[in-house]
Amino acid sequence: MSRAALLVLADGRFPAGGHAHSGGVEPAVAAGRIRNAEDLAAFCRGRLHTTGLTAAALAAAAAHGLDPLALDEAADARTPSPALRAVARKLGRQLMRAARATWPSPELAALAEARPRGAHQPVVFGLTARAAGLEPEDAAHCVAYEAVSGPATAAVRLLSLNPFEATAVLARLAPELDRVAAQAAAAVHHGIEALPAASAPLLDITAEAHAAWQVRLFAS
Repeated sequence: MSRAALLVLADGRFPAGGHAHSGGVEPAVAAGRIRNAEDLAAFCRGRLHTTGLTAAALAAAAAHGLDPLALDEAADARTPSPALRAVARKLGRQLMRAARATWPSPELAALAEARPRGAHQPVVFGLTARAAGLEPEDAAHCVAYEAVSGPATAAVRLLSLNPFEATAVLARLAPELDRVAAQAAAAVHHGIEALPAASAPLLDITAEAHAAWQVRLFAS
């Protein structure tokens, strides 16, 4: 396993398109649910232990070698919001382009052919980690971190939040990130049906509303 590959994949500058998405922060800020670093911490914690856990487990399962097409169907079933399903597939398509240029593999090529409009981003992420020689828990760590780092970055832009405060939120969540990644990686040994399916209904509801906004800073 290459630790350098882990750093490349986890780097927010990896060209996978995530910078254009707020992870639900934009509608939360508009509704007054996120006003400061304390609110951001609560939002990120909730997201980490629900949709973050679910996505991390899907990524870990793909990195472990479970059927990516079956995992893609499982991701669909775990994403009630049509808007979020569309976002996940768009991000998966963007990640696939970067992944195949960086770590080309027959598994990535097969998934790209089977899902030309994009597979769910966590599934693509897991296959990318596998192509890079990383372990399932590494993939889970990256996806769990993305589940909170994207919202934290968005909050800095939307609230003019002090970036030191946003980074402190992420640092304080580190032990919980480790636990979520370990839980996600452990679940893959029990099959796709046993993968976590934790959800956050308010994120689904606000994602649908946000998709209809005429003016917005983030795509989702």
